[in-house]
Amino acid sequence: MSLPCGIRNYTYAQDMAILRTRTQWAIFIGFLLVLFTMPLYVGNYWLGVINLIGITTIAALGLNLLIGYCGQLSIGHAGFIAVGAYTTAIFTGRLGLPFPVGLLGAGLVSGLIGLIFGIPSVRVKGFYLAITTIAAQLIIIWVINHWSLTGGSTGMTVPYASIGALVFRNEKSQFYLIVLLTALAVFLAKNLARTRVGRAFIAVRDNDLAAEVMGINPLYYKLLAFFIGCFFAGIAGALFAHWVGFISAEHFTLTESILYIGMIIIGGLGTTLGPILGVLLIRLLQQLLTIAVVPWLESSVTFLPSGFATGMGPMLFGLIIILFLIMEPRGLAHRWALFKSSYRLWPFSY
Repeated sequence: MSLPCGIRNYTYAQDMAILRTRTQWAIFIGFLLVLFTMPLYVGNYWLGVINLIGITTIAALGLNLLIGYCGQLSIGHAGFIAVGAYTTAIFTGRLGLPFPVGLLGAGLVSGLIGLIFGIPSVRVKGFYLAITTIAAQLIIIWVINHWSLTGGSTGMTVPYASIGALVFRNEKSQFYLIVLLTALAVFLAKNLARTRVGRAFIAVRDNDLAAEVMGINPLYYKLLAFFIGCFFAGIAGALFAHWVGFISAEHFTLTESILYIGMIIIGGLGTTLGPILGVLLIRLLQQLLTIAVVPWLESSVTFLPSGFATGMGPMLFGLIIILFLIMEPRGLAHRWALFKSSYRLWPFSY
């Protein structure tokens, strides 16, 4: 981590600390104060957007551990999110189990399913592995649509999340639950990436043969990456299910899986900050196009065929992503690092 002039690390604990200086601590505490007081001055609509950003961030962090750190390409992440969503729906809605049990069960079941579909990573890699994960997505959605326990294609109603007598019924109460779990997920992902497991992931990503020569078991760490990445996806799916209150297979399409890939690439692969920035950009861009740009185009653009402007939202969205990748292929996290270096800022490492 870069430090201001005159600041030195004298112990291993200081070297591994995420926040080192008073400035860093002041910025971090100020950020927490602003974040946790948002329900006091932010309306329900934007609280809902923030809740969606938090849920998406958890899933993106898991995918980043799998792809960005371990190098295992997965294009079926929405399928594993669906596993978590339906698991908690069955546990809490049909079996009447408490929300914490449903949440943890969603992560574990999704992780185990990811472990099963991660077995081909032993023999295949790259685009071949990507095809395997696409197959996982299709299989999971097919099971959801044809299994009576999941409600089939009609979907399932999911009860409100609750802990004891505390029921998270509205956007404000759900905000605190989602933000706390998102902060915990960021903390765990950041620290996992700096442990022996994280370094082994990077070694497998860079050269699995060389890693094996060094005593690292590629099979073990590839499967572990699939389990952890899908565990995060399951937690995100459970939160999403309790947040929206009703789920169906239409919430977990292949398009969503591809969108998650775009989020971590735009944010910056192999960083903890990258998925957060990527999720913020994509979700806020979606809102901007939905509430401002597309309605303006529909009312102002008269020289195009009737109904053409209605479908311009996805086109503009894709165009902006393409332009961004051309101008900043290494992601927003890299741009933030350059910004810090240029203006001598050291709030956070990435």
